[in-house]
Amino acid sequence: MLQATDLPETLSVFPLPGALLLPRSRLPLHLFEPRYLQMLEDCLKTPHRLIGMVQPFPRKSDGAGLHSIGCAGRVTQFSETEDGRYMITLSGISRFRIHSEVEGFTPYRRCTVSWGSFERDLGKGERDETFDRPAFLGLLERFFISRNLSTDWEALKDADDELLINSLAMLLDFDPEDKQALLEAPCLATRRETLVTLIEFALRGGSPEETLQ
Repeated sequence: MLQATDLPETLSVFPLPGALLLPRSRLPLHLFEPRYLQMLEDCLKTPHRLIGMVQPFPRKSDGAGLHSIGCAGRVTQFSETEDGRYMITLSGISRFRIHSEVEGFTPYRRCTVSWGSFERDLGKGERDETFDRPAFLGLLERFFISRNLSTDWEALKDADDELLINSLAMLLDFDPEDKQALLEAPCLATRRETLVTLIEFALRGGSPEETLQ
């Protein structure tokens, strides 16, 4: 496991709208653009093997600004396809705050970052002591029915708090700005509350509806 002293001051970043990585979670990615293939090659030469996932601001070109908070993941799996693409898995390590973008000769973007506000990301998994799981799963079932989605409900009932909440935050189809709000939630309970709000808003469709307490 990486320690705080192992985290670099400069990080390669991958701006990908809607792709959310959270600490202690896993994100599969498909790399095929030459600049990101170069990023992976360079990343694998480092001792930490970290790539920073970050949301670009909406309705901007690729060269536009980035949100100040992202999450770094360690490349823990990768495989090459016959045509030179890569399938990789990032394991979430810690969130970071961007200070400035590094000007240089790499085709991908790099930033100087700090990790000081997110020490708890390197610790053990969080618990949500106020989590009303039956009410939450009832709300989630209504959402899945409204979207014609299916899932293994028994697995959801048995999953620990962090795995359940973070997996849904990463997988459900919310806007990039909503994903950013989920990323920036200071603790698991706040992330769950944000997730509930987003699900309720999607179910309301702009009309008043009962609120999950």
